[in-house]
Amino acid sequence: MCLAYPYRIIEITGPFTARAEVNGVSTEIYTSLLPEEPKPGDWVLVHVGFAIQKIDEKSALETLKLYYELLSESSD
Repeated sequence: MCLAYPYRIIEITGPFTARAEVNGVSTEIYTSLLPEEPKPGDWVLVHVGFAIQKIDEKSALETLKLYYELLSESSD
């Protein structure tokens, strides 16, 4: 199973790289697979360090909520 996680772009760091953040944790990601250049504030799905799709904020937050619910259920 492949899993992509929503991240918010906080800074463009190079021609095909950006700093992205979720839950206060930031990481460098590659943006070369996106059809258009992302900008700070955009939400993207990240799989193994690569942004694979741009998504809207509502979808990103709903996805994160579902992940948190799954994690809390698995720790019970």
